[in-house]
Formats: sequence, C-alpha cells, structure tokens
Amino acid sequence: MLVDDQELLRTGFRMVLGAQPDIEVVAEAADGRAAVEAAGSVDVDVVLMDVRMPVMDGVEATRSICARGERPKVLILTTFDLDDYAFAALKAGASGFLLKDVPPADLVSAIRSVHNGDAVVAPSTTRRLLERFSVHLPAQGGMEPPALSGLTAREREVLVLVARGLSNMEIATRLDLAEATVKTHLGRVLAKLGLRDRTQAVVYAYESGLIVPHSPG
Repeated sequence: MLVDDQELLRTGFRMVLGAQPDIEVVAEAADGRAAVEAAGSVDVDVVLMDVRMPVMDGVEATRSICARGERPKVLILTTFDLDDYAFAALKAGASGFLLKDVPPADLVSAIRSVHNGDAVVAPSTTRRLLERFSVHLPAQGGMEPPALSGLTAREREVLVLVARGLSNMEIATRLDLAEATVKTHLGRVLAKLGLRDRTQAVVYAYESGLIVPHSPG
C-alpha cells in the first residue's frame, strides 16, 4: 500500500513497483486515517508510509497499524533532512525507512527484504538516524532497564552488534558462530525484550543506554 498526500509521488512508486512480477500495489491512501482504514480491509504485506500528511500523520498511522500484529510491515518515507518524525515512527513499530528519492532498485529491494522477514532497511542508516536525533533519547543516569538483565551475555553481545548496524552474517563472522545461531540469539532477544523486529532492537539499544550515541565503534 502506498501512503502519501502527494499523488505524483504515489504515481511514480506505483509505476516502479507495477513493473515487478512479484509486487502488486493493492491500495493507496492520501492521509494516515485512510491508511489505517485500508489496512484493516485490504490484505497488505508492506506499507510505504509518508510521515507528514493531513488528517493523521504517518507516526500515528504506523502505531495503529503495527499494533494489530505482524502484518503489514511499515516502511517510512522520509526526506531525512527534516524528519524528526522518523525516530518516532521507528518507536511506533516501523520496520525501517526509505528516502523519498530512493533509487528504484533500492525501493524494490527494501520491500522484498521486509516481506521476507528481515524487517530492516539499511541498519547502518537507521543507526545514523538515531545518532542524528540522539537529543530525543532519555538520559539513563547509569541505570539500565531491568529487562536487559534477562539477556545472556551472548544475547547482549548480539544486541550490541545489531545496534551497530551489522548484518547476521557479519555478526556470525565477528563472533565465530553459524548464521543460524545468530538468528536464534536475536529471536530470543526480541522475545525477552518484547520487541517487534530488528529495527526496534536498534532503537531499544540506544534508548536503554546499551549503545551511547556518538561513541566509537
């Protein structure tokens, strides 16, 4: 589903996606409220969601849609230079974000990636977004959330590397583990912390103070 108040942008995305044999645009909406209503009546796997829209913004729409379950996944559309909203949208359950001028090949790749369950778009870019908007992150005062104490040392290690933007394969290489083992550890991290997906794990690591903005590495 394409959600943006600019019809020209929706038309451009629809043309790009319509040329793909495995992707179908099943719905469009020009504001957040219409998107929420459509998501409840149309079978949708992935939503491309603008943040600045009339009636209901993309953050509230994302929160409503993601609260319903694992589907659909939401990808935020952002101009990056002005969207403090992108951070709030990630907290609300978005699986990642795309720049509005994203190259067509990257747009298609991102949608497929999320649909296949990776639920992340450029984790290193997500990290840069969190660094940029670190002013929004609460001070921890040296205390960490109690939920973190429920992680094993290995699970905690995996969470840190995910937050630093490493892929499962890169983490497996770094820790000398099988990639499947990394996926298992990450799955347990998400379950223990009550997180929806990998991107929310990145946000959590910053919010909890496990990763300090602007720190080396």
